Amino acid sequence: MKSGIPSLNLPAHRDQTAPALEDTPPEGLQAVLDNLDALVYVSDFSTHDLLYMNAYGRQIWGNIANRKCWQVLQDSDGPCSFCTNHLLINDQGEPNKPHVWEFQNQLDQRWYQCRDQAIRWTDGRLVRLEIATDITERKQMELELRAAHEKARAAALEDELTGLHNRRAFFEFGAQLLNQAVRHHTPLTLIMMDLDHFKAINDTHGHDAGDEVLRQVSALLQARIRDCDIVARMGGEEFAVLLPETGLEMARTLAERLLGLLQELTVHHGGQSISLSASFGISLLGSRDRRLEDLMCRADEAMYQSKARGRSRVTLAT
Repeated sequence: MKSGIPSLNLPAHRDQTAPALEDTPPEGLQAVLDNLDALVYVSDFSTHDLLYMNAYGRQIWGNIANRKCWQVLQDSDGPCSFCTNHLLINDQGEPNKPHVWEFQNQLDQRWYQCRDQAIRWTDGRLVRLEIATDITERKQMELELRAAHEKARAAALEDELTGLHNRRAFFEFGAQLLNQAVRHHTPLTLIMMDLDHFKAINDTHGHDAGDEVLRQVSALLQARIRDCDIVARMGGEEFAVLLPETGLEMARTLAERLLGLLQELTVHHGGQSISLSASFGISLLGSRDRRLEDLMCRADEAMYQSKARGRSRVTLAT
């Protein structure tokens, strides 16, 4: 459709089923516009008065009746905050190229692909021409597909048993925290935690009991960290907690608190009571560290020192 269509010479004939307009398209063109499966309307660029709307639009939004575009199309009390008029003209007030965008109408909640353009009306004034095609079904498919992709991505980054981040997520999100710490010269600490005698729990009480232990320990960890921290199950009975803007002493305090809470926790399963403990190792981001593996290596060494010293304790990496 050419943007100059409304500038054709107009006959005196008016379609009695259409709203009374200052100008209407010729009869043949009116038939074409009224049979389009899309909204076509024209509004005054300055006053927003509706000058024309085709049959498709009138069937959905009613007669324009000398109203403004935002009154008819959005049932609003004033010009729309998302109006694109400013994009349709250049600094000299002359029409730009058409602007194409997608939009969910606030009145009927359907999605439209809109083609907006500033053109000269028959009397020379600047008007807005919009052709809006209903793309709701396509958009719903796109949104459902995007949601499915996001769900699949979340599943790939989530430990299925505990709901915590998994090892992949820890390295993906943790790398961002490490880069921020290096860039802004802020402290970053890593706590590695391994449940003590977990194999004995599985052997004595069964793997279902072991799974319940992991779930309850994960819930305890999740409840004690900040929103900015990252907690992940790294595999088996090993967990990692990454703490941005946190020094060694604050990390040690948190680890000792977590150890105390674990020692107080009793997991009941199958009529049996299971007591817990864990060994902790803590490392601090160093000036030459550029990878999470550097912190993890030192935190792991400190954690194994905790185990070698009798377990159920916190050790700082040297």
